Amino acid sequence: MRLVASRMCPFIDSRSLEMRSGREVLFRQIDGSFILYLSDSDRLHGAEERIVRLDARSALLWANEPPEDRGSFWQ
Repeated sequence: MRLVASRMCPFIDSRSLEMRSGREVLFRQIDGSFILYLSDSDRLHGAEERIVRLDARSALLWANEPPEDRGSFWQ
């Protein structure tokens, strides 16, 4: 697995409606598929982590999201 890109992005927590910060990391696997790892920075309630499998098109869209659309996988 190879690291392709990593970024921090703000998002709104859907449960509490609070502004949070999260890390998004895109990996490419040996077979060419992609994995997006999501982790928020909530130390009080325990960090939430998710893994989303992406095809090449979705990974390209994620990588080219404009700043105002970042954090879309947190919804």
